[in-house]
Amino acid sequence: MSNSLIITVIIFAIILGVSVLYLLLKNRIPVKYALVWLFSTIVIIIIALIPNLMEKLAKLLGFELLSNMVLCLFIAILMFLTLILTVMMAGQKKKTTLLIQELSLLKAEVKKND
Repeated sequence: MSNSLIITVIIFAIILGVSVLYLLLKNRIPVKYALVWLFSTIVIIIIALIPNLMEKLAKLLGFELLSNMVLCLFIAILMFLTLILTVMMAGQKKKTTLLIQELSLLKAEVKKND
C-alpha cells in the first residue's frame, strides 16, 4: 500500500468518525448504532496502519486476489446490515400494530363514556 493511499484511508476514517460523533451529538442516531460505525472507523484505521494485514488474511483464507476478499467482505457486511435492518423493521411493525390496537380501545372507551 502506498503512503498516499494510507493517508487517504486514514483521512476518510477520521471524517467518518467525526461525522458519526456529530450525528450522535445532534441526537440524529442512537448510541448503539453510533458504536457500530465508530468500531468500523477504528477497524479502518488499523487496516491502514498495518498494510500487510489484509494481504496475509487473504492468503490465509484462500483468496487469490486481495480485491476478491475485499469484495466478498463488503457483500457479507451488506447482507448482515440488511438482516439487522429487517429485524428492526419487524419490531417497529409489531410496536405500530400494538399502538393502533391500544388507540382503538381508548377511542371505543371514550365513545362508550360519552
